[in-house]
Parts: sequence; C-alpha cells; structure tokens
Amino acid sequence: MEEFRRSYSRLCKESGSEPQEAVLQQLHQLPRGRLDLATQSLTVDTCRALGKLLQNQTLLTELVLSDCMLSEEGTTLLLQGLCANTVIRFLDLKGNNLRAAGAEALGKLLRQNQSIQSLTLEWNNLGTWEDAFATFCGGLAANSTLQQLDLRNNQISHKGAEELALALKGNATLQQLDLRWNNVGLLGGRALVNCLPSNRTLWRLDLAGNNVPSDVLRAQGMKPFDRAMEHNQDRHTAFQETQTRTHLLSKEVQYLQEEKSKQFLDLMETIDKQREEMARSSQASAARVGQLQEALKERHSIINALKAKLQMTEAALALSEQKSQDLGELLATAEQERLCLSQREEKERRLEQQVGHVQEGPSLTKQELFLTRQELTNTSAELKIRVVQAEGRHRQSLHLPTLTSDSTPGQVEHMTRHLEESERAMQERLQRLEALRLSLEELSRVKAAALSERGQAEEELIKARNQARLEEQQHLAHLEEKLRLLAQARDEAQGTCIQQKQTVAEAQARASQLSLQVEGQRRRIEELQQELSNKDQEKVAEVTRVRVELQEQMGRLRAELTAQETLREKVAALERQLKVIASDHREALLDKESENASLREKLRLKEAEIARIRDEEAQRASFLQNAVLAYVQGSPLRSLSPPK
Repeated sequence: MEEFRRSYSRLCKESGSEPQEAVLQQLHQLPRGRLDLATQSLTVDTCRALGKLLQNQTLLTELVLSDCMLSEEGTTLLLQGLCANTVIRFLDLKGNNLRAAGAEALGKLLRQNQSIQSLTLEWNNLGTWEDAFATFCGGLAANSTLQQLDLRNNQISHKGAEELALALKGNATLQQLDLRWNNVGLLGGRALVNCLPSNRTLWRLDLAGNNVPSDVLRAQGMKPFDRAMEHNQDRHTAFQETQTRTHLLSKEVQYLQEEKSKQFLDLMETIDKQREEMARSSQASAARVGQLQEALKERHSIINALKAKLQMTEAALALSEQKSQDLGELLATAEQERLCLSQREEKERRLEQQVGHVQEGPSLTKQELFLTRQELTNTSAELKIRVVQAEGRHRQSLHLPTLTSDSTPGQVEHMTRHLEESERAMQERLQRLEALRLSLEELSRVKAAALSERGQAEEELIKARNQARLEEQQHLAHLEEKLRLLAQARDEAQGTCIQQKQTVAEAQARASQLSLQVEGQRRRIEELQQELSNKDQEKVAEVTRVRVELQEQMGRLRAELTAQETLREKVAALERQLKVIASDHREALLDKESENASLREKLRLKEAEIARIRDEEAQRASFLQNAVLAYVQGSPLRSLSPPK
C-alpha cells in the first residue's frame, strides 16, 4: 500500500496540486483490501488521481466514499476510473448529493464494470432528473454482476419506479433492492409489482415510506407480489444449494481425481523402484552367475586337464602293469632257472666232494670214478645248455650276453649277479609304479573335491534362483495389494455415484411433488370454472327474472349488474393469477427438469469417467502382468539355470 500512497502523491504533483493530508493519512493506515475515505472532502484533483490509480489496482476489494461531498466533475472522474477496475466488489457512495451527471456516470459504470456486486447510493438525488435516472436504469438492465442495490432517499418518483421496473425485467443478477423513503407512489408500486413475474432473481424488495397505501397494494395484488418474492427467494436458495452441491461434487471429483493421480503416480514410482531394484538384483545375480560360471569353467578345465592326465596315467599304468607282468614272468623264469642252477651247483659241489672223497678213499674203484665223472660231465653240459637257453630268453628282454658252451662258472656267477641287479631294478621300478599309483589316487581325490565344489556351486545357483523367485512373488503380492487399493477406491467412487443417484432421486421426488401441486392447481382452476359456469347460470336466471320485473326492480337490477361486473373483475383477476401461478409452476417445473437433465448428464459423465478409469486400470494391470510374465520368462536366471 505504500506504493499506492506514493503513486497518489506523484499523480497529484503532476497535475499541479498538493495531495490531501487526510487522504495520505488514510492511505498510510490502509487495512488490507479496503479503502475507507468516508467523511473526507475530496477535491477534483484527488478524484482524478484516485480514478487513474483505481484503473489498474488489484489489491482493493472495498471502496467507501460516503459523505465525501463529491462534485459532479470529481464523481465523473472517479467513476470513469472504476469502469476499468476488475477487483472491487463493494462500492459505497452514500450522502454525496449525486445528481444528473452522477446518475449518468453510474449508468456507464454499471454497463462497463464487471466486478461490483454491492452498490450503496443512499441519500443522493438520483431520481430528481428523470432522463439521467433512465440512463442509470439502462445501465442496471445491462449489468450482469450487481447483486445488492441501495437507493434509499433518492427522490425517486413513479416514473423512476417505472424505469426501474423495466430495468428489473432485463436484469438477471440483482437479488436485493432497497427503495425505502422515496416517492414511488401507487403507480410506481403497481409497475414494480407487475414486473416481478418477469424477474427470477430478485428475492427482496423494500418499499416502505413510498406513499403506497398498504390496502391499495393488497387490493392490487400484494399476495402475488409476496408469492413472487418467495418464489424468487426459493429459487435463489435452490440455486445456492445447487451451486453448493455442485461445488462440493466438483471438489469431491477433483479430490478423487487427485487421489487417483496420486495413487497412480505412487504406483508408477513403486513400479519404477521395483524395476530398478529388480534390474540391480538381476545385474548382481548376473554378475554372481557370471563369476560362478567362470569359476565353474575353470573347474571344468582343471577337471578336464586332470581327466586327461588321469587317462594318460591310467594308460601309462596299464602299460607299466603289462611290462611289470612280463617282467614278473621273466623274473619267475629267471628265479626258477637260478634255483635249478643253484641245485646243480650244489650237486656239482657234492660231486666234487664225493670226487675228493673218492680220491682220498682207496676203497672206490676206477669204474665208479669214471661213472661219476661222466655223470658230472653230463650234468655240467645239461646245465650249460639250460643256462644258454635262459641267457637267450633273458637276452631278448634284458639284452644280456649269450652264454656259450665254453662259459665258466664265473660267468654264471656274473650272470647271477646281473640278474640280481635286474631284480633290484625291477623292484625299484615297482616302487616308482607304486608312487605313481599313489599320485593317481591323490588325483582321484582332487577330482572328487572338484565334483563336490561343482555340487556346491550348483546349490548356490539354485539358492540364487529361489531367492529371485521369492522376490518375484513378493513383487507380485505388492502389486496385488496395489490393485486391491485401486479396487477399494473404485468402490468408494461407486458409493459416491450411488449418493448422486439418491440426490437425483430426491430431485425427481421433488419434481413429482411439484407436478402434484400443479395438478391440484389445475383442479382448482376447473372448480373455479365450474363456479363461473354456475354464476353464469345464476346470472341468466336473474336476467330472466329481471326482464319479467323490469319496471319494478330497475334499481336492484343495476345494483346486481354492478355486483356482476365486480365479480367478473375478480374472476378475471383470479384467472390472471392462476395463469401467472401456472406459468410460474410450469417454468419452475421446466427449471427442475433442466436441472434433472443436467444432473443426469453429470451422472452419465461421471459413470463414463469411472468406466474409463476402470478400463485404464484394468489395461494397466494387464500390461503390468504381461510385463512381469515376460520378464520372468525372459530372465537370464532362467536361461542360465542348469537343466534338471
């Protein structure tokens, strides 16, 4: 508001005048949204500055200028600025003695301004100049925002009341009109009463202190006036209730839409988070599975290498066993031959001993000595032959020199030592083969350990797959919970629709009640018509009787005729009242039908929107289910899992 004060001072200085201190003080103490300059004598320059400031002012909603002694020029300048204002709702111009120029400026203001809802013009002289007041009434007829108008003590005559009546016929927003303490008179009151059937918004009209006799108004149709005011008030109340219900329904629908959008956004955010978590878990699982696969491949390669080595070792072992078996056979043969040789050597030694004994003993004969020598020679020859054969066999396997028939016992001993050395070499080779067998057993143990590690890796892979399946099941359970919440929200929306249907049913019941009332009015019209026909019959009988007694009862006949004319006027007035009531009820019925149609249309739109939301939710749920199924079916865990 400090800016408003500075702008006022600047505009006053630009026009060559000093700003009023009282106005500056009021602007300094300005409450929010209200400018009160009551009882301040405003100059023309101040009015010009305020008019310019009020053109673009967006903070003030109330302007009080009562008892400011505004001049005609100042009033015109101030109201010209208000024509372009779009925020002021309340304007008070009480006690400013506004005249013709003020009335014309007010008419222009009412034509152009689209924000003022309450206008106070008490204690002015607007009705003194009929042409200017007609301009004011024309602006009132064209206005579409004014709801309250205070015209007390404005010297409004019956002609001004007739102009107001014409303006009320064209106005569709004015709800309260205060005409107390004017000079409306009987004709003006009658004109205002006659305009009420054409106005559907005015529900309060004060005519006290206008020189209108109450009995005359009552005789001229005060009851229809009251009924019309009550009807307008009921219509205004119904309109406010409808607006309130519409506002509540719109708020509820907006709340439901916001709640739906919030739930949808939460669901999408949850789905995105779960997707990110699933992607991270999938990446981690894929990395873990990759590591396990690499380790498994390494173990496979190690196992394959060990298998190859084992096969080679088994082949070498088989070959060594075959060789050892052959060598064992050769060794057994050599051992057997060695035993034979040792036996023969023993025999030779015994023979030599026997020869020695024979040489020593004189008792032996030459014949026995010859036989003994011949036997020794044969045994030596046979032994040499066997040694040669054994040497040939061993020579093939051990590459030993062949014994000839000329071999000496020393050579046989040398061969025996060589055979012992070969036996030791064979034993050493057997020891090496035993060590190789032990290494092969160690290799088999390593193979068993690799197989156990492979089983553990497969178990870890199965555990990871089970964990992923459990996470998928939890995710599906969470989605089902979201779907349940959405179904609950849908049920709540359906409950709201049921309430709206109940409201529509109540409106229909009220419309049926109105139709029953219209039917009662129709029956009342028929009864009145029957009474009228009865009166006509009575009139015909009376006329016949009067014609017979014309000379004697002329005066009474005239009185009866006067009474009949009065009765006809009353009947005509009743018929007009009935027509007005019937038209009002018909219009009310049409309004109710239109309201019912609009409510049905709103209900249909709400049902269509609910059906569309339900279809969208079902489609989203199906899309989500398909995506989850596609994700589960196309998961890398499924492709990497070992076949059962």
